[in-house]
Amino acid sequence: MSESYTTNDLLNAIAVASKTLSERKEEINKLNVFPVPDGDTGTNMSLTLETVVDNLANLPIGATGAEIRKAITTGALMGARGNSGVITSQILRGLCEGSVGFETMSTEALESAFAKAQEVAFHAVRKPVEGTILTVLKDCATAAKNARKKKLNLDEALDAIVSEAYASVQRTPDLLPVLKENGVVDAGGFGLAILFDAFISALIGKEGPLGDVLAFSRTTAPKVEIEQINDWEGSQYRYCTEFLVHSDTLEVEEAHDFLTTMGDCDLLVGIHPNFKVHVHTNRPDQVLQYFLDHNSQISEVHIHNMQLQSAARTSSLAEEQAAPAKKLGFVAVASGEGNAKILESLGVDIVVSGGQTMNPSTKDLLDAAEQVNAETVIILPNNKNIIMAAQSAAELSEKPCAVVPTRSVPEAFAALFGVDEDATLEENVESMTESYADVVTGEVTTAIKDSKDAHGNPIKEGDVIGIANDAIEIVGSDIEAVVMDLLDAMDAGEADTLTLLAGQDMTDETLDALVERIEELYDDLEIDAHRGDQPLYPMVLSVE
Repeated sequence: MSESYTTNDLLNAIAVASKTLSERKEEINKLNVFPVPDGDTGTNMSLTLETVVDNLANLPIGATGAEIRKAITTGALMGARGNSGVITSQILRGLCEGSVGFETMSTEALESAFAKAQEVAFHAVRKPVEGTILTVLKDCATAAKNARKKKLNLDEALDAIVSEAYASVQRTPDLLPVLKENGVVDAGGFGLAILFDAFISALIGKEGPLGDVLAFSRTTAPKVEIEQINDWEGSQYRYCTEFLVHSDTLEVEEAHDFLTTMGDCDLLVGIHPNFKVHVHTNRPDQVLQYFLDHNSQISEVHIHNMQLQSAARTSSLAEEQAAPAKKLGFVAVASGEGNAKILESLGVDIVVSGGQTMNPSTKDLLDAAEQVNAETVIILPNNKNIIMAAQSAAELSEKPCAVVPTRSVPEAFAALFGVDEDATLEENVESMTESYADVVTGEVTTAIKDSKDAHGNPIKEGDVIGIANDAIEIVGSDIEAVVMDLLDAMDAGEADTLTLLAGQDMTDETLDALVERIEELYDDLEIDAHRGDQPLYPMVLSVE
């Protein structure tokens, strides 16, 4: 037992917790109640933690406690994806704020940190729901308080917090009926328990596996991301290559020597078992293969084409300087090339790729808002799980920025018809919100697990399901039939217009046949059919 954990102990434990959460994200994803392919709680939480680790890795040697806390809170917020990621970022922020004033880790410090985390996280959610990640956090805060009252030593107190986290997760079905109906525990709460368990186990040197009473199947595939940044600085090499290396046996000097043969600006930093590699090279494949061949695991791979990015940035800056800033600009979130083109035709300046299967982070939305050549910006999140990240981006933006809280792409279409270029930012938010108030959105997709519909009827994995306003209304085996039944459930006969957005897997012939079938049944309904090309959802529709 130690009462004097060092800064490095804490930072290494954060890295372990992030790695563990990433490895077990699919376990967490599978707990999502809604049987559609957007079970991304684990993904969102793991990506949030990965950004924290990235921020900490960039701190100088000997960083102060204040600098470390800032790196954690800033990284968590900028990397927050979806509601689960935003709430996680607020929990981390509260833990950091609650630890201020304590020179060493102690039971008093734990009580203060968890109390503040509970306060900050609950403040971030307007209507806290029992049986969720917030309940698990609250119970952990109580465990920390009781540990201090019982005068437990530090390691005993940390163990008590982990035990209560898992116990609280097991109780979530008793607090939230939808969890009990589907035979699962709360996904966000389980993710938080894994996070605390991994961090504390690494910190105190706990032997053996992490708490597995709720374990599901695991996958450990590393995340690989190809993107572009302005990091060339005249290098003769094309690709800026960065990744994390995990190895207990890596020969550091040998790896250094290898990197110098592959390019320039080469760096290998860290200590066993975690290292960060950075090199400018023309053969990123060979760099990655070297570490894989030397008994290492790699993750967080980023390969940037510096030449393309440099040229694109130069062209973009020239265009920006030539064009005066307009009064009002727009950022919208959407998946599918067709949806993006429609949004752009309606005046959206930047479409951020994302939606059900991948929620963009606060930083993604903030960067997009800052890139818009406009005095003020409105963000259209187009998904209920992105609204909180959009609001965080609006608060952080250096230019006046606001959110019109659209929950679907069709709502964004309607909202954009309410824009008045001569009105103020606040007036446009109000008028745009009113413009989509009567829009009813429907979605057709395939169930990825057994469940129940809004009326208690069984759903089997592979069934075609029709969703209206977040409730599963229709279950069937044929996409066209489900669309027709969904239209009836949405009272299409009482509506004036119908918008259809065909997914990437629906052919033009199928779309045309569906339109013809709808026209035969609904004589007075004005139909506006487009290719949205969104993945996983062969049809998104709306009536108003």
